[in-house]
Amino acid sequence: MAAERDRGPSGSTASARSRIRLDQPQPRRTRVLPEWDPEAFGRMSERIARFLGTGRFIVWMTVVIVVWLVWNVTAPRPLRFDPYPFIFLTLMLSLQASYAAPLILLAQNRQDDRDRVNLEQDRKQNERSIADTEYLTREVAALRTGLGEVATRDWIRSELQDLVRELDGRRRPDGQAPFPAERPGGRDTDDG
Repeated sequence: MAAERDRGPSGSTASARSRIRLDQPQPRRTRVLPEWDPEAFGRMSERIARFLGTGRFIVWMTVVIVVWLVWNVTAPRPLRFDPYPFIFLTLMLSLQASYAAPLILLAQNRQDDRDRVNLEQDRKQNERSIADTEYLTREVAALRTGLGEVATRDWIRSELQDLVRELDGRRRPDGQAPFPAERPGGRDTDDG
């Protein structure tokens, strides 16, 4: 009896009604960690890595270090923020290096992915070019074969010249043509 009370109008139990419906979107979940766009982060890392690989970065880094050292050596004692062993400078350079290395690796990975896609596209284009070249080679070979069977003007001319020479060599000793004379009506004398 209690099982019948728990059933809804469609005959489903209460536990079946609490299931997630696939025909409706799920409610938005709250996230504890912030979200970021991986592409935007990748583009930023490429810009930073590109800047770290320039002479301008080396010049600016050198200027900052020289100013840092000069200030902490020549300034009055109360104004010095990093005295002689320059521990804070070492910490800053280590921090900069610890961030620069992964950013450079991330930029290299993105470049490798782009290169891989470009190489795949180049490979496919080369395969298409090879297939087109092979097709055209077969077509040219078929045309050459077909032209070998066609009577060309030069071939016909040479055959006619051979026939004329052959006819010249067959003339009768009396100078007449080797063929019987035609009647005035246009028919041969042998025709009856």
